[in-house]
Amino acid sequence: MKRLSLVFAVLLATSGCASLAASGPGTPATTATMQGDAARPAQAAGWVRSELYFGVGEERGAGEREQANTISDAQWRAFLDKEVTPRFPDGLTVFDAYGQWLFRGDPEPNRLRTKVLVVLHEDSPQRRADIEAIRLAWKTATKHQSVLWSRQPVDVSF
Repeated sequence: MKRLSLVFAVLLATSGCASLAASGPGTPATTATMQGDAARPAQAAGWVRSELYFGVGEERGAGEREQANTISDAQWRAFLDKEVTPRFPDGLTVFDAYGQWLFRGDPEPNRLRTKVLVVLHEDSPQRRADIEAIRLAWKTATKHQSVLWSRQPVDVSF
C-alpha cells in the first residue's frame, strides 16, 4: 500500500509538467519565455532581488509589556516614505515576519518581530549605495546594530 501511495504521489506531483504549449481551439499557446508589455522590457538582465530584514520589536506574549525599542506601524511607514520610497519609487514589497537567534551561552533564543523589505532592482553601484543608505538610516534612527541584506540574481519580466 505504501508503494502504491508513493507512485500516486509521484504521478500527482509530475502531472503539472505536461506540455504548456498544448492548447485547444481559441486558447493561445503558452510558452516558457517571459513576456513584456508596452512599457517594460520582456526580460531585463543584470537585476537582483534584495531583501532587507528590519527588527521592529520584541515578540510579546499575553501580559508582556511593550518594549521600549518597539517601532510602531506609523514609525515604520514614515521610514518607508522618507528613506525607501524616494530611492525605489518604482515599487517594493514589505512582509511582516518573525525572526529569532541564539546568542552564545543564552538559554533561550531572542525573538523579534520583523519587517522584510523586498526590492527588485538593477545591480548597479548606485542601487547598492541606495540599499546601504537605507540600512544606515535605519540603524541611525533606531540605534539597532544591524539590518540583514540578502541579495540574489533574478530574471525579471514586467
